[in-house]
Amino acid sequence: MKIRTTTLAIGMAMFFSAAWAQDTKPPISASYEGHIFKPTKVDATDERVRQLKVPAGFTISKFADNLNKPRMMAVHTDGTVYVTDRDKGTVTMLRDTNNDGKSDQKKIVATKKDMHGIALRDGKAYLMTVNDIYSADIKKDGSLGELKQIATGFPEAGQHADRTIEFGPDGMMYIQVGSTCNACEETHKENATLVQMKPDGSGRRVYAKGLRNFIGFDWHPQTKELWGFDHGIDWLGDDSQKEELNKIVDGGNYGWPYVFEDGKPNLADSPPNGMSWEEYAKQTKFPAMLYDAHSAPMDFLFYKGSQFPAEYKQDAFLTLHGSWNRSEPVGYKVVRVRFENGQPTKIEDFVTGFLVNDNKAVFGRVVGLAMHKDGSLLIADDDNGVIYRVAHTGK
Repeated sequence: MKIRTTTLAIGMAMFFSAAWAQDTKPPISASYEGHIFKPTKVDATDERVRQLKVPAGFTISKFADNLNKPRMMAVHTDGTVYVTDRDKGTVTMLRDTNNDGKSDQKKIVATKKDMHGIALRDGKAYLMTVNDIYSADIKKDGSLGELKQIATGFPEAGQHADRTIEFGPDGMMYIQVGSTCNACEETHKENATLVQMKPDGSGRRVYAKGLRNFIGFDWHPQTKELWGFDHGIDWLGDDSQKEELNKIVDGGNYGWPYVFEDGKPNLADSPPNGMSWEEYAKQTKFPAMLYDAHSAPMDFLFYKGSQFPAEYKQDAFLTLHGSWNRSEPVGYKVVRVRFENGQPTKIEDFVTGFLVNDNKAVFGRVVGLAMHKDGSLLIADDDNGVIYRVAHTGK
């Protein structure tokens, strides 16, 4: 079945009945209509790159290409960029030695099956596969030393294998572990959670739960509060479940799989212990903002550099990988999340134009974000193997 150039509509009638006595609780019935539409992939030619839209005063160009499927990135203090590729299980080192805004050195510096998450701290690289976390010394030439396992036993991935790791202002490591499914009751306590532990792997615990696929997260530069976007449930229709911007707190429950958005029930999954969806919703944290359903939020990064205008400080950037589970595509872009007094107020486009041919084709699906040493913004595209660089011209 060819779905990259045609739309496949799926009428999904779902009926759920609980094993309750007929005279106490009625059966549960719901009906949703789902769609599949995947734009055709086309090349990221120079002509197409030139038509990308960024705000006035900004430019966008290729920092590096021919990278297969670059995902998550981290930048060392000397400007060396490290990017993971889960498809090949590699970490690639990129350097711009003449400061012209383009990488001129490329070298694979680590390999491990399903490598995805990466963070740098105190001269070490921390890398994550599906089940394990490793550390390695960063050498003077940018290469990495021996990979040393510091944590293991993370649950199998199932539907979501995109493990990510970040260090918080408290010096602790935070690990995103996605759900194994679209919506189900998990059997491992670490699935659909954010896990916290010390850099040596000790003190490991679930920090927050009910997070379906919380890939990108970061701490507000002033308030030090933790924010990020969670992926909504598929097959609830074109406009549901919307993507959720959450403020993450220690011990917080964010609802998945039982409730979503402002406490709406996911009728396919009954809350535990005989609770009603309304009762369960009262125990959860609601999102601060919502965004277009099925946009597929990926990396989330507060801007902490000095190159962009002052109004960008304290704001965040979010990559949207793009939809497949709706009739018209959404996402496929980078957006800016405006914050005022530590709270999100607005989401607006920052990089658009990857969708072409009347939204029937696409030449970029954006994933990882990183701030380069010079304050420019790096954006990874795992569809065409490109890392883009957004810079401010000062005009």
